[in-house]
Amino acid sequence: MLAAAIFTGAGAAQADTSPPSASTPKTVAADALPTAQINGVVWSQVIVGNTVYVGGEFTKARPAGASAGTSEVSRNNLMAYNLSTGVMTSFNPSVNGVVRAITASPDGSRIYVGGGFSTVGGVSRTRLASFSTATGALLSDWKPTANGTVRALGTFGSTVYAGGSFTSTSGQSRQRAASFDGSTGAVGGWKGTIPDGSVNALTISPNGDRVVIGGSFTSYNGATTPGYGMAATNSSTGAGVTWNIGKLIKNAGPNGAILSLTSDADGVYGTGYDYGSGAMFEGTFRASWSNGNTVWIEDCHGDTYSAVPVGDVVYTTAHAHFCGNIGGPPETNPRSYHRTLTFTKAATGTIARNSTGGSYFNFEGRPAPTLLAFFPDINTGTFTGQGQGPWNLAANSQYVLYGGEFTIVNNKRQQGLVRFAVSSIAPNKEGPKATGTNFQPTLSVPSASSVKVTWKSNYDRDNAQLTYQVLRNGVVVHTQTGLSADWFRPTLSWTDIGRSGGTSYTYQVRATDPFGNAVTGSSASIKATGAANKTAPDQTIAPDAPTVAPDATVTPDVAPVPDVAPAPEVQPVPAAPEVQPDPEVKPIPGTKPLPDDAPAPIPEVPAA
Repeated sequence: MLAAAIFTGAGAAQADTSPPSASTPKTVAADALPTAQINGVVWSQVIVGNTVYVGGEFTKARPAGASAGTSEVSRNNLMAYNLSTGVMTSFNPSVNGVVRAITASPDGSRIYVGGGFSTVGGVSRTRLASFSTATGALLSDWKPTANGTVRALGTFGSTVYAGGSFTSTSGQSRQRAASFDGSTGAVGGWKGTIPDGSVNALTISPNGDRVVIGGSFTSYNGATTPGYGMAATNSSTGAGVTWNIGKLIKNAGPNGAILSLTSDADGVYGTGYDYGSGAMFEGTFRASWSNGNTVWIEDCHGDTYSAVPVGDVVYTTAHAHFCGNIGGPPETNPRSYHRTLTFTKAATGTIARNSTGGSYFNFEGRPAPTLLAFFPDINTGTFTGQGQGPWNLAANSQYVLYGGEFTIVNNKRQQGLVRFAVSSIAPNKEGPKATGTNFQPTLSVPSASSVKVTWKSNYDRDNAQLTYQVLRNGVVVHTQTGLSADWFRPTLSWTDIGRSGGTSYTYQVRATDPFGNAVTGSSASIKATGAANKTAPDQTIAPDAPTVAPDATVTPDVAPVPDVAPAPEVQPVPAAPEVQPDPEVKPIPGTKPLPDDAPAPIPEVPAA
C-alpha cells in the first residue's frame, strides 16, 4: 500500500540528506569519511569534544587508506582519533586486555574504561581504569577493581555506574552491577541481586534518579516481569522501579540478551538478539522515561547491536535480513543484509502481522517508526569469527561513527572505524549506483509514431528521490522523479509520441540525485514503425538487487494492543510489495551458525 501511495502521488516526502518535505528529518550523508583504522574489532566508542576514544580488541592502528600491515603503529585495545579529521592522536595507554566499555565524566575531564584487562602501560588496573582527557595520563587516584569483565559504564554527577559479569568490586560483593565515586573510586551503594548472566548495557535518566540495565540475566532482585534481561533501578540503592517495556520484551538466558541501551531526554533506546527459547526480540525499541512505556518497536529480523539517537533520527547497526513488517527490505534468497538502518525518532505507524514464521514473536499493532534513507554498505569482517561488520555506534549532532570488525565501506578499504557527517560538511558524492547495461532502457513501439521507454529505477545510498531524464539521440526530451531504494527499484516508463515512421531512434536514461550526482545508462535503439524491433535486453535485475523469496503461509501470534498511539505519519522509504518469505528454520539451540551469533564471551582475566 505504501508503494502504491508513493507512485500515484499520495505523499511523496522522503527522508534522506535532502528530503522533499521540510518536515521530514534529515540523515547524515552516506559518504564514508577517511578515518584511522585498527587491526581487530571495536567494541566501544565515546566522543569527548573533538576526540573519539575507541576501545576493543586490537594491537595496531594505521591511517585512513593504508593497507593492512602498512604504516602501522602500536595501539593495544585503546586509542583515540580526531573527530573532524579522522587522524589518530598520540594517545597510547597500552591496555593488556579487551576494552568493552568507555564513558566520559560529565565535565569531559576524564574517561573511564572497563573490560577484561589487568594492566595499563604495565601498571596494575583490574578491569577498570581512568584517564585524563587533557594529558592522556592514567589517573592514579582512581583504581577500583572487579573480579570479572566490565561490559557497560555510565556516569552521572560524581558517580560511575558499571555492569558486567563480575561478582565483587574492590573486595565487596556486587553481583554484576556496581557504582563508584568518580574521583576516588570508592564503591558506592548501588547494587542488586543478579544471580546469572551478565549486564551488557546501562543508561541513566536525565535527572539521574534511575539506571536502566540490560543483558542476559534472568531476574533482578528476584523479579522477572520486569527483571528478565532488563530492569530499571533506583540510582542510589539499586531497588527495582517500574519498567513496563520489560514486561513485553523478554530477552535473556543462553539464547538471547539486550545488547545495548542508550538514551536522551526523550527516552531509552535498546537493542537485542534472539536465537531460540527464552528470547523473542531482535530489533530496536524506544521506551519513555515515564515508567518505561513502549513508544515504538522496529522488529526487523536480525540481531541488532547498537542504537544511538541524534535529533529526530535514531541510527542502528545490525545484520537485518527482513524489515517487511514495517515496510522495509524483504527476506531474500540467498539472504542479504542491511547493517546500517535508520529510523524516525517519532512513532509514525504500526507493525504489520509477522509473515516469516519460525520463532519470531508477532508484534502486530504495536507503534513503529519509519525507516529512513541511509544505506551505506559495510561488509563483514573475520576477526571474531562471527561474520559481522559494525558492532557499535557513537554520534553527536554532526557525525555518526561506526565501529566493529568490517574491512570495506562503500566498496573502499576501511577497517574497524568509519565516520559519516551531516550534508553541510560531507562531500555529498554518493550518487546513483546502477550504471551501464544495468541501467539500460527497454524500448517498444505501441503505435507506428510512438516509442515507449521503460527502465528500472536507479538507487542511491542516501537519497530516495531521484530525477530521471530520458535522452533521445543525446538530447533530453523528458524529465520525471521517482522514489527507490537498493531493495525496491520500481519500473518506470514514458511514451515518446510524434515519431516519424521508419526512423531509428536511440534512447538513454540519466538519473540524478539532489546534489547533482548523475549516471547515464547504456543506450538502446529502435525504429518508430510496426516492423521488427531492434530492442536492448530488458535489464530487470541489478547486481545488488536481492531476489525475493517465494510466498509462505504462516499463522502468527495474536496481535498485542499498542501502548502508545502513533504520532502523525511521516512519509517512509518506499516499501517493497508485500512478500511472504519462507519461514526461517532455526537449528537446535546451542548450534547457532554464523552470522547470527551473539557476541562471543571474553575470557576472564584473573583478578590481581
